[in-house]
Amino acid sequence: MTDPDRIPEKETTIIETREGGSGGTLLAVVLLIAVLALLFYLFQDQIMGTGDDTKIDVDISAPGNAG
Repeated sequence: MTDPDRIPEKETTIIETREGGSGGTLLAVVLLIAVLALLFYLFQDQIMGTGDDTKIDVDISAPGNAG
């Protein structure tokens, strides 16, 4: 049985936090941006188009129109 006059012991919780750790995240973001910039530079012709294929020849003739 429990003793009603006894004070219950309090539980102690220890929370450990790490300081810093954002340097790795910052490095990963910078490297990701650098890789994306490099890929855009290398494949910009395929992404944006070169502009060489702009000559369009369209022949529109109305039906029943002679000449």
